[in-house]
Amino acid sequence: MNRVSRVIALDPGTKRIGVAASNTSRTMAFPRDAIAAGDGAISAIADLIASEGVTLVVIGRPVSLAGTDTASSAMADRFVADLASSVEGVEFVTFDERLTTVDARRRLASAGKSDRAQRSLIDSEAATVLLQSFLDATNS
Repeated sequence: MNRVSRVIALDPGTKRIGVAASNTSRTMAFPRDAIAAGDGAISAIADLIASEGVTLVVIGRPVSLAGTDTASSAMADRFVADLASSVEGVEFVTFDERLTTVDARRRLASAGKSDRAQRSLIDSEAATVLLQSFLDATNS
């Protein structure tokens, strides 16, 4: 089997950016430590992309339940533009992230994580839900 590069997913937020990475066969998603939003975030993401040999980054793009753009959609679009202008040789795609946080909370609660424990895990768990949805959609 040929080795395929990993895909990472980012779930940008105002405080943290959730991170998930695929396995090399691009069939399963796993949470990674979230990255603090703000100064240094783009650099930290660029370092992660380089260290993992990533060629594809999936960024969660929130839209309303009706499928229309929101203020958060515009924020995600700016985030993608900032990344694309800072990191070369990588493809950036957006993917609908509706209800990923709801699903992530449900998963963490099922795993016995308290509301307090979920705070530090929720962003990357949402990125994991996002990435797994993307992988399932593109591998079928």
